[in-house]
Amino acid sequence: MTAFVINDRVKQTTTTTGTGTIDLSGTETGFETFVAGIGDGVQTYYAIVHDGTADFEVGTGTVTDAGTDTLSRQSVISSSNSDALVNFGAGSKTVFCTLPAKKTISPVMDATPYIVTHASTLSLNQTLDSGFLAGPVTVTGTQTITGTVVVV
Repeated sequence: MTAFVINDRVKQTTTTTGTGTIDLSGTETGFETFVAGIGDGVQTYYAIVHDGTADFEVGTGTVTDAGTDTLSRQSVISSSNSDALVNFGAGSKTVFCTLPAKKTISPVMDATPYIVTHASTLSLNQTLDSGFLAGPVTVTGTQTITGTVVVV
């Protein structure tokens, strides 16, 4: 299994075009490179924003330490191209490590009580996407969960 790392302040630029692997170039001031912050051969969540346009892509990719460091684009989570790979045109793009909204718990739900306690009542509809915590898990309406719940 390939390691998966998320790190703060990882940000580079690219001028790569198309839908393939991204060649990582300049590092933004005050940030780390993907190789330094994520690691060679390691998967991460990324975002690519085409500067001065509405084009963007968020997904998972693998970092490669080479003569020109790269980020391969394995799967797209969201994008300006109907959540598919974006065919980036010429120009500068910003590439950074991110935690996609679809991979986090709901902002209206405080995770700690549901993880720590053994008797909790959920009063809001909640859906957790697979791939981050566990799931997919959907709780609809008011449900009382007692004991330990393990979703694999």
